[in-house]
Amino acid sequence: MKTILKITFLFFSISIFSQTTISGKITDEKNNPISGANIYIDGTYDGATSNDLGEFSFVTTSKGTQIFVVSSLTFDVLKMSITIEEFKYQTLILKKSINALDEVIITAGTLESGDKSRVSVLKPLDILTTAGNPGDIISAFKTMPGTQIVGESGKLFVRGGEANETQTFIDGLRVPQPYLQTANNVPTRSTFSPLLFKGTTFSTGGYSAEYGDALSSILVMNTIDEPDLAKTDIGLMSVGLSAGTTKKWKKESFSINTNYINLEPYQTLLPDNVKWIKPYQSLGGESVFRHNFENGLLKIYASFNAANFDLEQDNINFPNRLHTLNKNNNFYTNTSYRGSFCGNWKIVAGLSFGYNQNKGIYDVYNFDNTEKASHLKLKFTKPISDRVKTSFGADYFYTKYNENVADVVSGYNSNSVALYSETDILFSKNLIAKAGFRVSRNYLLNENAISPRMALAYKVAKNKQFSLAYGTFEEAPKQDYLKYSTNLQSEKAQHYILNYEYNKEKQMFKAEIYYKNYTDLVKYDTQTVVYNSNFNNNGTGFAKGLELFWRDGKNIKNLEYWVSYSYIDTKRDYQNFPKEVTPSFVANHTLSLVTKYWIQDWRSQIGATYSFSSGRPYNNPNETAFMNEKTKTYNNLSVNWAYLISPQKILFFSVTNIAGIKNVYGYDYANTPNSSGIFKSQAITPTANRFFFVGFFWTISKDKKTNQLENL
Repeated sequence: MKTILKITFLFFSISIFSQTTISGKITDEKNNPISGANIYIDGTYDGATSNDLGEFSFVTTSKGTQIFVVSSLTFDVLKMSITIEEFKYQTLILKKSINALDEVIITAGTLESGDKSRVSVLKPLDILTTAGNPGDIISAFKTMPGTQIVGESGKLFVRGGEANETQTFIDGLRVPQPYLQTANNVPTRSTFSPLLFKGTTFSTGGYSAEYGDALSSILVMNTIDEPDLAKTDIGLMSVGLSAGTTKKWKKESFSINTNYINLEPYQTLLPDNVKWIKPYQSLGGESVFRHNFENGLLKIYASFNAANFDLEQDNINFPNRLHTLNKNNNFYTNTSYRGSFCGNWKIVAGLSFGYNQNKGIYDVYNFDNTEKASHLKLKFTKPISDRVKTSFGADYFYTKYNENVADVVSGYNSNSVALYSETDILFSKNLIAKAGFRVSRNYLLNENAISPRMALAYKVAKNKQFSLAYGTFEEAPKQDYLKYSTNLQSEKAQHYILNYEYNKEKQMFKAEIYYKNYTDLVKYDTQTVVYNSNFNNNGTGFAKGLELFWRDGKNIKNLEYWVSYSYIDTKRDYQNFPKEVTPSFVANHTLSLVTKYWIQDWRSQIGATYSFSSGRPYNNPNETAFMNEKTKTYNNLSVNWAYLISPQKILFFSVTNIAGIKNVYGYDYANTPNSSGIFKSQAITPTANRFFFVGFFWTISKDKKTNQLENL
């Protein structure tokens, strides 16, 4: 018995003296204690749980080198190799799990549209409920900071850049012809209906390496992945008809919208400042087919538009009115696939094709031009860890353009390829960096380019952050130049952007300053671009400015409004300019105020938009100084009213420029002086002082509640 007791005592003594105490403290990155953390030696039952002070202590019989594990909900698991006998009291720091964070995101130069976007400045319903907007996605963004009011064009002019410096993408694939054809000084509109899109990214600069061939900005639109329900929409308008339907099946869905526009009845009642021989008519539509696979989504998008018009315009350089007849056929389609494979790899692949033809008469000359363009895209994304994500991909672009004017033939074939890579590094929940580059080869211009892109964002508080962005950008000369000369280089720009953003529920404030430096801009030596112009890339320029944006839907019940202001200082020496001056499409100051108010008792939504811009420069050849005159200020107040007759029937009214202010966009001057040595001029004004719109919209669905209010 004594022998057994001695053996037991000896074993107990050895066990006691062979145990090691492990102790320490668990905190977060701000030195706050973490309670309830699990601490243990991997592969054993030895461990403990931290107390309210973050402290822990336990004993272990393990020896030598072991794996020490600390885990806690919403934090990254900490694993470290320790030597048991040498472990001393330590303070161990856990990092917040990125998947559990409302992490910082880069917003410099970027405006997002869509209810699911964390930095949304425009919701889908804003696209068409903005007073003064003719149901056009692109027009809605003209109330955003960074854009210019160029009413005679209707296109997007961003931060001192011309309209061709903005590229448009649908589901990641380029749209080569985003605008409908129109006559000189008659505003155009885009070819897209807001009804099929879930969100839009409008980057005014410093955009991702994924996109190229745009000097100033990009507009990226994404079609709806999955419609909410099956429905049919019918519209009767003062300018035409519209109809659309959505069908849903188990794995597929299909949406289509069509419209017929005819301005002849409207022009008969309310003629404008243009003499229409045949007012504008068009038949168009869009469709999206979707198929859900187990690990991905296939979408096929298509749009078409067939339009024609015939008109005469007063022109200072034509003794009789200038005659323009045009028949336009525009078709665009793309197929895109987004999915995942091999666990956490993601793939984006797509192919697009665009066709655009214009045929008609300009003055006494017949013209016929055709453009065919394709884009092939492949992109892979791979998260290296919770804090590092990388993407890389390739683009191939092909464009064929032919033009015949009075039997004079011109045109070109262009193809280019680009490779890009970009990495996001989330250092903490408050700091993120993005670095990338784009390498491209333009075979038409016989040139290579490397474009670095970098961005950084730092969150200073829960709803406040700063962002920085830098990038170099290239764009091939526009079509008007390439059809006569391909002995040119790409035009180039560098962007520098600093952004501050405050974003809280129903409230947003953005402030941004930027600087852009232009080089290799195209110049020519003739009064206008003609076949025998001499071109070079000696042009330069800059643009710098301040932009402010405030949106509020919180302080006043049922009222939502936003205010945007832009200041820009920009000059260019390009085209046939004799020196560096501010271009004619730029106003130094631009202001927009948009309001929307819901009146429950009236079952109505009332909206108003006020737009202002300072005078724009123009060149008066009767003066010795070049581009030294300015127009008067631009003012426009537009209103709309949507009335719910019943849950699914809506009556809609809108009036643009309700005060009938006679705005002037600039002046055209005669090419030669008169007998007194004076160059006569003609003001460039809107085609109509006011535009009235009336529409009736009816939605048919099983729930008998869905309507088009959010789309008007």
